[in-house]
Amino acid sequence: MIFSYYPGCTLSAKAQKLDIYARESADVLGFYLEEIDNWQCCGAVYPLGTNEVASKLPVIRALKAANDKERPLVTLCSACHHVFKRINDDMKHNADLRNIVKNYDDNLIYSGETEVLHYLEVIKLHIGFDKLKQLVQNPLRGRKIGAYYGCMLLRPGGVMMFDDPENPTIIEEFLRALGAAPVPFAYRNECCGGYISLKQGEKAAQMVNKIVVNAADKGADMLVTACPLCQYNISQKSEKDLPILYFTEILAEALGVKDGEAY
Repeated sequence: MIFSYYPGCTLSAKAQKLDIYARESADVLGFYLEEIDNWQCCGAVYPLGTNEVASKLPVIRALKAANDKERPLVTLCSACHHVFKRINDDMKHNADLRNIVKNYDDNLIYSGETEVLHYLEVIKLHIGFDKLKQLVQNPLRGRKIGAYYGCMLLRPGGVMMFDDPENPTIIEEFLRALGAAPVPFAYRNECCGGYISLKQGEKAAQMVNKIVVNAADKGADMLVTACPLCQYNISQKSEKDLPILYFTEILAEALGVKDGEAY
């Protein structure tokens, strides 16, 4: 299986582990991520203005590139995934936007046909958790891991369609397939305050600590996430020593493509 792949900017800088271990694990899982040519930054924030078109064009070009090859488009970063899903939904349902985009670039005739998948959805829908369990070489027995979803993968639920926004289970299923013990906790789908961390650092720290303390109190030894901003914010602002890793790091360890434990 070949998927078009949009890595995004952070995965070539601060979040290299999210990208590297995803690609290496894909080889074991039996699919290939073909990076889109000449991709540009998605903007990391979905433009709320209905007349904001120029900042959406890089995403639309990437979506069209995947559609031209008749492939789903796969993302890893929660922020990128959020932006891609919402802009794709806009292009599918907003004829005025499609016309404006075409006026910007005659080659951008696109109507939201591309299926946008998160890497975790590829595992669930195209590999299956039973198959993943069979491929595990180093089961993560004894690991008590909290799945931290954050907010962008899940909301708005009607557009993202990633999982139940109030009671998600996909990462817990993923953890069980790797042999770990998932630890549910109340704040696993709450915002970490990443977007206010610079301007309102104290408020963001309060949000982070509420999440981390809740996970630790429920017995988690570590957290996993798909979001570079969440990973950075929690690792920098948490007062409690609870590691937070990318889900691809523990995946690579379990599949035997990463030497040593992820933490």
